[in-house]
Amino acid sequence: MEIREIIEKIAKDKEASGGIKSVVWLAAGGSNGGNYPAQYFMDRESKTIRSQMFTSNEFVYAAPRFVDGNTVAVVTSMRGTPETCVAAQVAKDLGATTIGLYVQESLLTETCDYNVRYDSIMFDESDQSRTNAALGMRIAIDIVDVMEGYEHYGDAMSAYDILDKVYNDAKSYCMPLAEKWAKKNKEEHVITVMASGPAYAAGYIFSICNIMEMLQIQSPTINCCEFFHGPFEVLDKNESFFLLVSEGRTRRADERAVRFLKEYGGEKVYILDAKELGINRFKDSVAEYFNHMLFSPILNNTYMKQLSAAAKIDYMTRRYMWKVQY
Repeated sequence: MEIREIIEKIAKDKEASGGIKSVVWLAAGGSNGGNYPAQYFMDRESKTIRSQMFTSNEFVYAAPRFVDGNTVAVVTSMRGTPETCVAAQVAKDLGATTIGLYVQESLLTETCDYNVRYDSIMFDESDQSRTNAALGMRIAIDIVDVMEGYEHYGDAMSAYDILDKVYNDAKSYCMPLAEKWAKKNKEEHVITVMASGPAYAAGYIFSICNIMEMLQIQSPTINCCEFFHGPFEVLDKNESFFLLVSEGRTRRADERAVRFLKEYGGEKVYILDAKELGINRFKDSVAEYFNHMLFSPILNNTYMKQLSAAAKIDYMTRRYMWKVQY
C-alpha cells in the first residue's frame, strides 16, 4: 500500500472512535533525527492532532499516557535496532496502530501493522524523496491532510517530485567546497555544528552520526537560538564551527549567528546556506519543510566523506558499535 492509502485506511478504521488524535515518532540515533522533519511539520501545521517524537528507549521506559487506540506510532529503523523493536511492541500494546519504516526486514517489520521500505541517504543510487526523513514527513503531511485538510498539499507533492534532482545538483555543487573544508579541518579534534528550526536535526545527525560515530571526532551540536545563551563563550579565532542556514521562518536566527561568527570567529568558520543548495526551487509555501532533506544527505555524502578522506579515517570503522555488548 502507498502511504496515502495507509493513512486513509487507518483514519477510516478509527473513525467511529474519533479518528487519529495523536502521533508518536519512535526511533534511535540517526533515525530519531530523521523523524524531526515530520515532528516539525506537525508542530506548525496540525491544529488538533497531538504529535511527539521519542528516542526509542525513553518511550519504552516512560511511554506517555496519551498513547492509545487513537494514536498512530511511526517507528523507524534501518535494520531493526533492538530497543526500537521493543518500542514498536510497547506502542502496539498500548493500542496504537504502528507503521514501520525500514530498509531490511526484521523484528520491526514483523511487529508493525503496516510497513514502508525506505532508501538510505548513504547510497548514491538512493532516491532522496524515499528516505526515512522524506517518507516520515510524507506520513505527517498525509495525516494532517486526511484529518484536517492541508492547503499546500499539492505544493508539497510537487516538491517531492523534484527533490532527488535538487539534491543531486546540490551534491555536485558542494563536492569541491567539501573537499576544501575537509583539508582545512582534517586535524581538528572538535568541530561544533550549529543549526536551528527546520534544519536543526540535520545538524544533529551530522554531529552524532557522521562526525562522532563515523570519524570519532568530538562534535557538539548547538541550536543557533541557544548559542547566545552560553555556548558563544567558547568561540575564538582557532575554533572550527560549521553552521547551517535554513530557509524559512527561523532563518533570521541563523543569520544572527552568522554575523557573530564572522565577527569573532576565524578561518575555520564554515557557512552552508540552504539557498546555495537550491531549496528555492520548491514553492515558498512548503520550502522550509524540505531543509532537512537537502542538508542531511549533502552533509553525509560530501562533507563527511571528504573529511574521512582528508583525515585518513575509514568512516566504516567503529570502536564499539557492532563489536562489544551494549
